[in-house]
Amino acid sequence: MLSKLKILLKNLGPGLLFASMAIGTSHLVLSTKAGAQYGWVMVIPILLANVFKYPFFEFGVRYTNVTGKTLTEGYLNRGKTYLWFYGFITLVSTFTILAALYTVTAGLFINLLKISHVSIDMIALALFCFISILLIVGKYRFMEVSLKFIVSLLFIALLATTAVVIFKGSVERIPDFTPPPLFNNAGILFLISLMGWMPTTVEASSWVSLWSVEKWKTQAKPSLSESLQEFRVGYYTTCLLALFFLTIGCMTLYGTQTELSGNAVTFADQIVQLFTAHIGPWAYILISVAAFATMFSTCMTAHDAIARVSIDILELGLPRLKLSGNKRIFAVGVIVLALVNYIVVSSFSANMGQLVSLATFVSFVVAPIVGYMNLKNVMSDEIPQAHRPKKGLRILTYAGILFLSLFSVYYFYIVVF
Repeated sequence: MLSKLKILLKNLGPGLLFASMAIGTSHLVLSTKAGAQYGWVMVIPILLANVFKYPFFEFGVRYTNVTGKTLTEGYLNRGKTYLWFYGFITLVSTFTILAALYTVTAGLFINLLKISHVSIDMIALALFCFISILLIVGKYRFMEVSLKFIVSLLFIALLATTAVVIFKGSVERIPDFTPPPLFNNAGILFLISLMGWMPTTVEASSWVSLWSVEKWKTQAKPSLSESLQEFRVGYYTTCLLALFFLTIGCMTLYGTQTELSGNAVTFADQIVQLFTAHIGPWAYILISVAAFATMFSTCMTAHDAIARVSIDILELGLPRLKLSGNKRIFAVGVIVLALVNYIVVSSFSANMGQLVSLATFVSFVVAPIVGYMNLKNVMSDEIPQAHRPKKGLRILTYAGILFLSLFSVYYFYIVVF
């Protein structure tokens, strides 16, 4: 038992980065808001999204461990159409996901230091510069080591907060409170946002693949079972934390008709006040730092991943560019992403709601397609029969593809008719 734990701790890395990246907007923002607006019924879509999406992410770990190739290489092996379609999804992510994450993080930073006189654009710019330097100088190793501490601290803090909230009980609802309808245009749009980024975007499956390859440059590649075990620790952690945030939102806001703001600074203040109201004013600074650290780590992992996957796609799709072996390319990618997303943040100002809605909508719509692409990879001739997913996991994959596809069709139906 002790030896297995040592192996798990040694292999911790890609799964941990996955958890750190996932517990940002989908958890802090959307899970809390789900509980606050719709109550305990939102446990169902959160669990469904985590269960149905699991194979899509697991296949990325499986394919890379068995073949030693990135998931994007697998797309190319299935055909250039697969690769360029994934490239299009990454392009959309480039203009939405990072901007949304940095906007929320900037709002938390402004709230933490009480510097409302400074524009959110300037704080975002400072964050872009600081994180870019960390990624370029510290590289993968720094990110992995620092996030082991951050994720562990966050898990403990959230576990304690959730326990306190449950102990104190639910807040008193206003008289004649009527829950908002879930299956109207606004409700369906929120469900798509929630499930689109729960536990995170499906295209992030290739991010875990790239992190695995990077880790193995300095450490022996683990067995398939060890890689899957390490990933599951990260995946199950994200699911549990989502339920923590949902519980906090449900027990402290549901029935009070308090609406969480779409403005990043106002939202950040609401979240911190929400936590401190149940723990005590003494915890204000601790909660503020924990919330900021959560989003900061999410920004760092997503920024690193999108830079890596963008370079990988260009390198595979346009080999004449000769990106291989150029140590400066990653730094250029990180800086370009920072500049592009700073422009997006400036354009959308402090209204993160539009950014999050657009990013999560795109992620939800393409999720079943990316899931199918990942299934094609692990069922290809590159994977020995013994290492291919078992029948039960394949059935779950098809169920997930069907579920997400039907939900997308239903959304388009209510919008058109």
